[in-house]
Amino acid sequence: MKIEKIIIVTKKTRLEELVERFNSRAQAKFWIERSGSDFSDVEREDATYRRALDRLRGDLARLAKVQVVERAFLPTMVFAGTDLVVTLGGNGLVVNAAKYVEAQPIIAVNPDPERFDGILLLFKVEQAAAAAKRVIDGQATIRRVTLAEAQLNDGQGLIAFNDFYIGTRTHVAARYRIAHGRAGEKQISSGVLVSTGAGSTGWIHSCLVMAAGVSAFMGQKVEARPLALKWEDERLAFVVREPAENRKQRVTIVAGMVEKDGELVIESLMPSGGCIFSDGIESDFVAFNTGAVARIRVAKRKAHLVAA
Repeated sequence: MKIEKIIIVTKKTRLEELVERFNSRAQAKFWIERSGSDFSDVEREDATYRRALDRLRGDLARLAKVQVVERAFLPTMVFAGTDLVVTLGGNGLVVNAAKYVEAQPIIAVNPDPERFDGILLLFKVEQAAAAAKRVIDGQATIRRVTLAEAQLNDGQGLIAFNDFYIGTRTHVAARYRIAHGRAGEKQISSGVLVSTGAGSTGWIHSCLVMAAGVSAFMGQKVEARPLALKWEDERLAFVVREPAENRKQRVTIVAGMVEKDGELVIESLMPSGGCIFSDGIESDFVAFNTGAVARIRVAKRKAHLVAA
């Protein structure tokens, strides 16, 4: 594969964020130690990350031109077809980068294995250059990870690597109409989760564990098995969180699968406070109020993760 540039995507360390918040290292140390926390641990984490970045940049510079981009600049970044993307951070950084990268391969590097145990972090720093060389030589194994997309009737859209939350920003009393296949009904719940295969062991699995626990409490033994979805599976799973029922309103759509060519349609019945966000990032949301209709389906594009 022709690679002309390797883009290293970084994240701010806790120390950098604290210095930005308190204006100086000394002030940050004062406030952290005043709260009873260990500031030296923050410093060690920062130093480890700096060493990882220095080595990574040096190793990759032997293969191609290297550019370092901080995560905050990803939304305005234009990736070329000849770019190779290397993330240096936790799972969240990989997820974030995948939303903005098209067909470019992504090598997910763990900067600090003692702190990070992410399922997506397939390479240590010292392994990254060899992985990049395999990509350049056309010998790398690439996993084409399924993404989800939500398209609104006002033209807005979102991409999810792990999952979507559709409901209210307070996570209670979401009102909407849901349609899946030929079935449709009005519902009141604490929101709907839609998950990809990559996200199927996360938030949505927690809902299944809760459901199994409630069933056991009611005397019905149910095993909360993980959803049998691989990262490449071109299906999405959904669950309705805590649906409300009464004498006039029965709930029949509580969980299901969205097939490759299917969609889950949700119409907001909330005058205000409705939202949709992806991958647990509540601050990056689109408004979902009365009149808004979201169509959630398997995205046309994939994330291309380099396998170990």
